[in-house]
Amino acid sequence: MLLYIVVYDIPIDKRRQKVHDLLKGYGKWVQYSTFECVLPTAKFAELQRRLGKLINLDEDSIRFYPVSGHTLGNVQTWGVGPPLTELPGSVII
Repeated sequence: MLLYIVVYDIPIDKRRQKVHDLLKGYGKWVQYSTFECVLPTAKFAELQRRLGKLINLDEDSIRFYPVSGHTLGNVQTWGVGPPLTELPGSVII
């Protein structure tokens, strides 16, 4: 699993709301057009596929920033808002 920072800029309100609603099912809304999503590879591919059906590549912009466990400790958050989403810990079965 990786933490993905998903950032979008979509000028059309209706389309932006659809993208926002879809992302709420995959992660945590942390700023106006920013989500933090902890996803396995298959779920991330599913999210990208579903977003691809909603957006207009000639007008919209979506960026995906993967944050690995190695670099997660270097992320800085300043000011108000939710804390950084943590990667799940190990589970021993």
